[in-house]
Amino acid sequence: MSVAATRPETIIELRDATREYRGHAGTVRALDSISLSVSRGEWLAIMGPSGSGKSTLVNLLGCLDRVDAGSVRIAGKDINTLSRKELDQFRAETVGFIFQQFHLIPYLSALENIMLAQYFHSMTDRKEAMAALERVGLGDRAGHLPSELSGGEQQRVCIARALINQPPVLLADEPTGNLDAANQQIVTGLLRSLNQLGHTILMVTHDPEMAQMADRIVELHHGRIVAEREASLAPHTS
Repeated sequence: MSVAATRPETIIELRDATREYRGHAGTVRALDSISLSVSRGEWLAIMGPSGSGKSTLVNLLGCLDRVDAGSVRIAGKDINTLSRKELDQFRAETVGFIFQQFHLIPYLSALENIMLAQYFHSMTDRKEAMAALERVGLGDRAGHLPSELSGGEQQRVCIARALINQPPVLLADEPTGNLDAANQQIVTGLLRSLNQLGHTILMVTHDPEMAQMADRIVELHHGRIVAEREASLAPHTS
């Protein structure tokens, strides 16, 4: 049974969240008064075509942007009330990022990429970073540069990096988009295990099959939530 099945307390709550961008062509409303609640331990899939507002929503949930109207609360904090310094610290403690493009530092080893995330949070701990690599099955690749790793291995380094500071929320943006079928299965299995351990996962994906691994699916169109449903698969049982 999914952790989210018990419907614990809300960890993310958007209320009438609106974000607009102004340019030479006028004002574009990327998110239009959306409201959304995510329970602690839930796995939420976010879907929608290009231009639907997914990237803007990711930026808000990742504390990389702020709303123009409405509110975004994460772990009880209204992020619009935080100073830039407070927001940076809150993001480091609360949200782990897993990107489609990996964003690993090319001249740092797998282990050093993880230790860098520790450094920006507080202080480095080589033993702890190594344990994180071993957790994703890459203990023997600690000294390798990203260019010496396969795409699936790089994504697993990203997962280890996202977990190193023990954030309650994992934000995954197309986490299997650049992977072959075998590595998709490995990464999906890791995400499932993390969700079972209680991590809240918000996953942007274009893949309907990947979305069905979540507990719930939300669809965006033109900055609005147009559909919301429980996923039809039972991803947390064997």
